[in-house]
Amino acid sequence: MLKMKKTVVLLALAFFFVGGWTFFPQIVRADVEWRVTKELDLKTSPLDVAPSVDGKWLFILTPGEILIFSIPEGVVTDRIPVGKDFDRIAPLPRPDMLTITSSANKALQVILFETVYKIDVTGLPFKGPQDAWVTVAVFDDYQ
Repeated sequence: MLKMKKTVVLLALAFFFVGGWTFFPQIVRADVEWRVTKELDLKTSPLDVAPSVDGKWLFILTPGEILIFSIPEGVVTDRIPVGKDFDRIAPLPRPDMLTITSSANKALQVILFETVYKIDVTGLPFKGPQDAWVTVAVFDDYQ
């Protein structure tokens, strides 16, 4: 009888061990590998950072301006002047909009920006003043 109880206890322990091993998630420990891919010397203190929704831009709020960092190009491509009191930045659901807030002034601004593409038209025929703000380029003679 005692031998049978030991056998039942051993079988029950084996069942719970194998069942626990099979049906319960295992704790797996892993290391994390990382590396710095880009380091920027901003020349001023960053106050806040926000990525664009599409992942192409990183907006860095500094006192008096927003730096626009192009992630694909790996460089600061432009700067937007803002008031020095703005201390927070947040993206909006559109990739071309963001908000900045000033806790000191209790103010919020929504900024909409557009990417302007420059096309070199040097030496190409044109009509109108050479220093016009807008140039319409017609590429009709290319095959």
